[in-house]
Amino acid sequence: MNLRTPGPTPMPPMVVQALAQPMINHRGPEFAALLHDVTVGVQAVFQTQHDVLLLTASGTGGLEAAIANLFSPGDRLLAVIIGNFGERFATIAERFGTDVQRLVFPSGHAADPEVIAARLAADPQIAGVLVTHNETSTGVTNDLRAIAEVVRRAGPLLVVDGVSSVGSLDIRTDEWGIDVLVAASQKGWMVPPGVAMVSVSPRAWEAYGRARLPRYYWDFGLARKEAARGQTPFTPAITVLYGLREALRLIQAEGLEAVFARHRRIGAYTRAGLKELGLRLVPVDERYASDTVTAFWVPDGWTDQALAERLRVEHDVVLATGQGELSGRILRIGHMGYVSEADIDQVLAALRQTLTTRTAATR
Repeated sequence: MNLRTPGPTPMPPMVVQALAQPMINHRGPEFAALLHDVTVGVQAVFQTQHDVLLLTASGTGGLEAAIANLFSPGDRLLAVIIGNFGERFATIAERFGTDVQRLVFPSGHAADPEVIAARLAADPQIAGVLVTHNETSTGVTNDLRAIAEVVRRAGPLLVVDGVSSVGSLDIRTDEWGIDVLVAASQKGWMVPPGVAMVSVSPRAWEAYGRARLPRYYWDFGLARKEAARGQTPFTPAITVLYGLREALRLIQAEGLEAVFARHRRIGAYTRAGLKELGLRLVPVDERYASDTVTAFWVPDGWTDQALAERLRVEHDVVLATGQGELSGRILRIGHMGYVSEADIDQVLAALRQTLTTRTAATR
């Protein structure tokens, strides 16, 4: 099966083998060594010298943890939304009783940093800005560096959903001034779901000391305290960490810059192949098209479900369907982590055959 969803993603054979290791005591020295190796490796990919916490959770758990540890009831937050996952982040914050102000951009568009800057200038009470770096529901990547610059200039905390970008796209956590960055194991890291990674800046730790939202399982301070002892506060996903340690070795062997370059190359390759088939991309401006997931409009006469089912049944190619307002209208090709041009060639060939067969049958 050619699994080309935006997560979970395929795993290299060496990672699959690593997952089969025997269980160990999560309070013993073997686990302490495992946790250390993974934490150091994740810090390198995050490009940070600050704390990185490993939580037993999906990416959404990491996002909820960020809200719970940084803010207090009634704090005003600006949620920058360019798709379904940006809206999810806003909803999480809202459920915790914060005052969420939405700044929504149309589907297919990236957020405009100058619009964000103007909103922040008009409302100095905003305590934090929530941004999804790479929006998998539309295949659009925000200019995070430019957004970070305007947020840093204005002063609020910058909290970034990097679930579908960290490990595949270049994110310079410390250099850009990101206060909290959240990633998840089942994306570009090439391992199963179960571990969320969260980087926490010194400014974020200051906010943690003031925050009054409820937290227990997600408590950053408790996670940091236990990590210093080579442990986690609660039972960790040991098997996933085995796989993550091996995946980090593969990333290190390839080289971080080479990983980023490969994703840029394959992203461009995928978009070019779809356009050759006469298919239209969802991103309005291709400069902001994602290099980890490509979204395209399904042709007239198809729904996303119908086309995806034909590709799965007849060609063993699995794509993701549309979400939210784009449900029924688009398909999404994941190309993050363990991916090469050959994987994309199979997708493009399946699309070509399926669409050609349908066209011929209707003549």
